[in-house]
Amino acid sequence: MSNDRETVIVDRGGGSGAAVIGGIAVVVLLLIVGYFVFFNGQPSGGGTVDIDVPAVSVDVVPDGQ
Repeated sequence: MSNDRETVIVDRGGGSGAAVIGGIAVVVLLLIVGYFVFFNGQPSGGGTVDIDVPAVSVDVVPDGQ
């Protein structure tokens, strides 16, 4: 009596697309973190920005205190 066995290997090549997208996402994330670490998120002009804010006075009367 002979036992014949057949093995079928199916290679659809799936799953590599998700790995590529995940790799690109990691690289983009590292670039963003590197930008904030080395350049502190400041434009190349750097320094401070002066903004004129008008003085505001608010009269508050405590209610029963």
